[in-house]
Amino acid sequence: MFKKFLNLEWKSFVRSAAFKQNLAVKILIGFFAIIILAEMLGAGAFAYHILRKLIEKDILHAANPFAAVNKFLIYWFAIDLLVRYFMQKMPVTNIKPLLYLPFTKGKIVKYALGKTVLSFFNVLPAFFFIPFSTVLLIEGYSPLCVISWHLAMLGITLSLNFLNVFLNNVDKVFYPVLAVFVIAGLAQYYGYFDITVYTQPVFAFFYNHAWSFIIPLMLAAYACWVAYHYFLKQLYLDAGLATAVKEAKTEDLSFLDRFGNIAVYLKNDIKLIKRNKRARSTFIMGFFFVAYGVFFMSDLYDGINGMKVFAGLFCTGGFLFTFGGLVPSWDSSYYKLMMSQNIPYKDFLLSKWWLMIIATALSFVLCSFYLFVGVDWWFAMFAAAIYNIGFNSSVVLLSGAYVKTPIDLTSNKKAFGDSKAFNVKTLLLTIPKLLLPVIIYYAFAWPFNETAGFVAIAVTGVLGLLLRNRIFGLIENIYKQEKYDTIAAYAQKD
Repeated sequence: MFKKFLNLEWKSFVRSAAFKQNLAVKILIGFFAIIILAEMLGAGAFAYHILRKLIEKDILHAANPFAAVNKFLIYWFAIDLLVRYFMQKMPVTNIKPLLYLPFTKGKIVKYALGKTVLSFFNVLPAFFFIPFSTVLLIEGYSPLCVISWHLAMLGITLSLNFLNVFLNNVDKVFYPVLAVFVIAGLAQYYGYFDITVYTQPVFAFFYNHAWSFIIPLMLAAYACWVAYHYFLKQLYLDAGLATAVKEAKTEDLSFLDRFGNIAVYLKNDIKLIKRNKRARSTFIMGFFFVAYGVFFMSDLYDGINGMKVFAGLFCTGGFLFTFGGLVPSWDSSYYKLMMSQNIPYKDFLLSKWWLMIIATALSFVLCSFYLFVGVDWWFAMFAAAIYNIGFNSSVVLLSGAYVKTPIDLTSNKKAFGDSKAFNVKTLLLTIPKLLLPVIIYYAFAWPFNETAGFVAIAVTGVLGLLLRNRIFGLIENIYKQEKYDTIAAYAQKD
C-alpha cells in the first residue's frame, strides 16, 4: 500500500507543469541539506572537546561538557520547534482524490504521519546526538546511561514532530509559547532569571536513571496515537477537508486611494494578510528578522565587517524576502481570472512593490535600536534598507516570474492543511540577492574603508530606484512571456 502512495506522489512530481524547476530546486535543496548534515555531524563529534576547553578557560560555567549540553538542551528543543513550525511541511498528500479510491482512511493517515517521521527535521538531530553519544562512551560515561539519554532525546524529538502538527494550526498557542522562550533567553542573558537551573536536572535525569528513556518514548507514542485519531476524525470532505466559511466583514481602506490604479491591489493584499493564516504568518515572520543582526554580534564574527551587511539585508528585508518571494503565488487561486481581464501587469507589480517598500521602511525604523549597539551597525542597516528598496525589491519581483508554486488560500488549514509561512524555495531564491551587496561592500571597503562600502551599497540602491521604470518594463515583459506557463502551473492541484 505504501508503495502505491509513493508511486502516486512520484507521478505527481514528474508530471507537474513545473517539473524542471522543481527538479533543479530539489537538487539544490539536497546539496544544502548534505552541508547542514555534515556541519551537525562535526558539531556532535567536536562539541564535547570544545565545551571542555571553554569550561577550562572559565568562559562557560558548567561542571563538565555533558552538563553544559544538558543545560542548553531546553533552547535546542525550543529552536527545533520554532524551525519546524515555519519550515516543516505538514503531512500533505493529495487527500481528496484518495478518498474516492479503495484506500482505507487509516492507511492514508498512517502514510501521512509516516512522512513526518522520516522528515529531515527528525534526521538532523540524529546527526548531532549520535556522534555526541559516541564521544561520551569514549570518554568513559556509562554505556547504559548514555543509551538511555540518547533514546530520551529521540523520544523528545519525535514528540515535537507530532506536537508541531497540532501547533501549526493553533497560532494562539504557538506565539505565546515562543514569547515565553524568547523572554526566558533574554532574562538569562542579562542575568535576571536562569531557566536552565530547572530544566538541566530534567535532562540529566534521563542519564542518571537507565530506565527513564521509556518516559519520552511513551510520550512520543501517545502523541502519535492522538495525532492518528485526530486526523482520522478530520478525514472527511464535510469535516476537516471542507472549506472554511466565515462571516464577511467590510473594512475601510479608502486611505489607500491616493495610490491611484494600484489601490485596488493594495487593498486586496492587506485584506489577504489580515484574513489568511499563511499570509498573516508570513507578515509576522518577516518582522522577526529584525532581530537577525543579534546573531552576528558574537566574538566569532569580529573583524568580518561584511556580516553587518548580510545581517542588515535580512533585518530590513525580512518581509521582502518572505512575502515578496511568493509573488505572484499569493494570487494563484484567481490568477487565471485576473489574466482574462484588462489588467496592466505594471499596476499589479507596482502594488506588490509598494507593499514591500512600505514594509522594508517600517523594518528599518524597528532596526533603530542597533544605533545603541554601534553607529557602524546603524549605517549597515541604513545602506541595506536603501539597497533592498531600490534593487532587491525589483530582483524579488523578477524571480517571482519563475516561481510557479500555487498557494491554496481556500483550505481550512486543519489536519492536512498547508500553512507554511515560507518554504525552502523562497530561501534558496534569496541567495543571489544577498551575494551581490556583500561583493559591492568588499570592492569598496578593502581599498578604502568600511564607510565607503556602506555608501557603495546605498548608491546601488539609489541607482535601482532611478532606473525603476526601465527595470519594471523588463520585468513586465518577462511576466508576459511566462504568463501561460504560470497559469498552467497554477492549474496543478498538487
